[in-house]
Amino acid sequence: MYEQGLPMPYRQTQPLRIETVDLEGPGKDEVLVEVRAAGLCHSDLSVIKGMRKRALPVVGGHEGAGIVREVGSGVHTLSPGDHVIMSVATGCGHCSTCLRGRPALCPNMSAARSKGQLPNGERRLSVNGQPVHHYSGISSFAQYAVCVPSSLIKIDPAIPLDVAALYGCAVVTGAGAVFNTAQIRPGANVAIFGLGGVGLNAVMAARIAGASRIIGVDILEEKFALARELGCTDTILATDPTLVEQVRELTNGGANHVFEISGAQSAIASAYDVTCKGGNIILVGVGSADARYEYPHTMLVSEEKSLLGSFMGGGIGERDIPTYLRFMKDGRMPVDKLKSGYMSFEDLNNALDLLHAGGVVRQVLLPHG
Repeated sequence: MYEQGLPMPYRQTQPLRIETVDLEGPGKDEVLVEVRAAGLCHSDLSVIKGMRKRALPVVGGHEGAGIVREVGSGVHTLSPGDHVIMSVATGCGHCSTCLRGRPALCPNMSAARSKGQLPNGERRLSVNGQPVHHYSGISSFAQYAVCVPSSLIKIDPAIPLDVAALYGCAVVTGAGAVFNTAQIRPGANVAIFGLGGVGLNAVMAARIAGASRIIGVDILEEKFALARELGCTDTILATDPTLVEQVRELTNGGANHVFEISGAQSAIASAYDVTCKGGNIILVGVGSADARYEYPHTMLVSEEKSLLGSFMGGGIGERDIPTYLRFMKDGRMPVDKLKSGYMSFEDLNNALDLLHAGGVVRQVLLPHG
């Protein structure tokens, strides 16, 4: 990507260009991964739209899975042939934020991301001698990527890599918001605004956590069948003028935990209104970087509601991803059902249009066909 904010449709303006780039390394404490699958996420779309700025030019993709092909000196935790999930939900491991168990908030990692560097400060991509930036230390929209070991989670080779790729962002973000941020207890009432890849993972996690009622809300009714299959007890159109009344009636006064996945101001306002007294609103979706949101302050205080941010599931990737993989293995989290289809590099821009339209859940890029 050389430019953000190009107009739609993207199949015409082509914000993502398919090029051959030079990839160095792996250097010391780095790993070369052959990318076998990469998910297309709404956060990718928001960056394409220019809602959040990135260092340019950049090789996109922050959710993926592949096979280790080479390791640099100093790497002892991974070996060639290992299957790995590529994820940004990791930290440096030694700063005060990481030591508090919040690696996704690691300031060292976020500083490197903003500069388009790998977490170790290096840059291994270039075109004709000119530097090209890394995307969140991953850059999975490629056939090969150089990453640092902390961005890679070793997995069982029996796990299909096209499914494993979704764990790098969609699963850790949606399920983590339930298990780590909300810490749902059995019997709780839950509402989830936005039934895409992240929202449906939150649905599955809420069911595993023992929520008694799980209400899915979306602007597209065609998502409801899958949402009910994965755990929703009720589904309501976001455009229904009786949305708030319906949720309050279904939950006897409001949901205990309300997850807002889209970042849309109207959705956040509705999420606040359907939350019970003493309940919390977990904000997962992000809007424009400079967007400001309003809330009724007196009511927030007098009704003791809480607004909670949740970035990348608020957990520890090395701990959480193996747990979520076990949930899939025992049939409680069928992540494979979230795949909306496969694509090649040439399909990426058209896939962005499909993602904007909202009818797909998770499209998976197969870099090697």
